[in-house]
Amino acid sequence: MKPSFVKLALVTVAVSMSACNKPDSPPATDPATAPAAPASAAAATGASLPKGGPAGLAYVSNQEGEISVIDLATLETVGGIPPGASSPRGIGISEDGRYLITANREEGNVSVIERETGKLVRQVPIGENPEFVRVRGAYAFVSFEPESEGGPPPAPGSPEALALEKKRAEAKEKDDDDERAQIAVVDIEQGTVIRKIMGGMETEGIEFSADGKNILITNEADDTITVHEIETGKLIKTIDTKTHGPRPRGIKMAPDGKSYVATLEHGNKLLVLDEKFDPVKTVPTGNVPYGVAFDRKGERLFVALAHGKALQVFDAKTLVPIKEVPTGTRCWHFTFTPDDKQILVACGRSNEVVVIDATTLTEVKRIEDKKLPWGIVTWPKSVGSLDVPSATP
Repeated sequence: MKPSFVKLALVTVAVSMSACNKPDSPPATDPATAPAAPASAAAATGASLPKGGPAGLAYVSNQEGEISVIDLATLETVGGIPPGASSPRGIGISEDGRYLITANREEGNVSVIERETGKLVRQVPIGENPEFVRVRGAYAFVSFEPESEGGPPPAPGSPEALALEKKRAEAKEKDDDDERAQIAVVDIEQGTVIRKIMGGMETEGIEFSADGKNILITNEADDTITVHEIETGKLIKTIDTKTHGPRPRGIKMAPDGKSYVATLEHGNKLLVLDEKFDPVKTVPTGNVPYGVAFDRKGERLFVALAHGKALQVFDAKTLVPIKEVPTGTRCWHFTFTPDDKQILVACGRSNEVVVIDATTLTEVKRIEDKKLPWGIVTWPKSVGSLDVPSATP
């Protein structure tokens, strides 16, 4: 039986705001004072999206569609939420579960949506090519890339790659801030950008230090991982990955807070950092690793292989490979269900979400009604390549 979709007609209100790079400099205009987007007729009459049972719900950002809602009890798509924009990529959920946050590539903004009703509350201008979203506390950290070339990166060593490397080296030498990517820190409730943190070329993954004071970001185009103070944006460390492998993408802290693992997309490796952010070892992976996450207990490490068409599983302590579970094409991000029993993998080019049994590491189901899915998160919040449970600091 085909799932019925809940379509909510939403009117998008563009919120005008200005952001600064210093935490003590308020925006010139506070979009929180602007009128919120009008509720749809369904929301006005008290209608809502399916709330799901104890198993919870999953939310999938579709680059060529809306936000799909999956009932985790039935593993069926039960609704859809228009984000009020095209090409949503990064997706997150506020700590209290009230809001969905999406990064909208074409519009250069972030949508803040009531999770239970699908009502578009506001849109916050960010900058060109917003992509990755991580939520921590009251804030969404959103990467955006003013000069991203778009599309797949050129192969290392190719004429295209060398020309691009030269262009970016010249921009870096000139300290061209327009070329470098940034992290916008968004106050979710107020709808304001309170700070921007300068990254490298094509900033991608985002993680936080164990003490919550620093943010780690992967800069895929200049082969670095940079560490910054969250409160000031100050750069405190740069890790050059060239000697370990090119194009760092995903990054995740171990549950004990004593190490970090980054995926090196074109190196087909994992790079392990210690608690002082120093490289300690590399580990071979399958083809083109991207999304990465530990399980809740820190016993296993999972890596999405975009070209390897698999979810690769490692022993988290020894980093010895355990298994590769077949998935689909260009699978970037994944999440555990809130009960840790299953893993849902968003596979963009095969337009599906692949469900895997987390114990047996075997396929359970394929949910095939997606449109270039990019990211996936759950409520209640769970472990995944884009999120952590609400109880985790």
